[in-house]
Amino acid sequence: SKYCKIHAAKDPTRGGLAMALNELAEKSKVGIIVYEDRIPVREEVEAICEMAGIDPLALACEGRVILGVPREYAENIVEELRGKGYKDASIIGEVTRENPGRVILETSIGSHRLILPPTGELVPRIC
Repeated sequence: SKYCKIHAAKDPTRGGLAMALNELAEKSKVGIIVYEDRIPVREEVEAICEMAGIDPLALACEGRVILGVPREYAENIVEELRGKGYKDASIIGEVTRENPGRVILETSIGSHRLILPPTGELVPRIC
């Protein structure tokens, strides 16, 4: 079957992708590696974040979901989601046994950095 059970699901609204991934890694006691060039961020969002000095990974991200699924089902799930109109559906990373409770970003130039959960005042949602 091309369908599977979902191991984890998280809404990245409060604290954005950074908070959601850190919560998943901590609660599941796994490491997560995320590939910067696979994260769908709109150009205009990137531009505004760069001008304002805001990390786009910490922004509230409404209408999105993060799913943890078995590797062998990931491509099929992405295809199904895209077929349903979710054009930004993509595999942005993977779970590892290394660095439990930590989220590591592999940047577009191949370096690595820790993605920490946002601290202090979170950027408010604009509704």
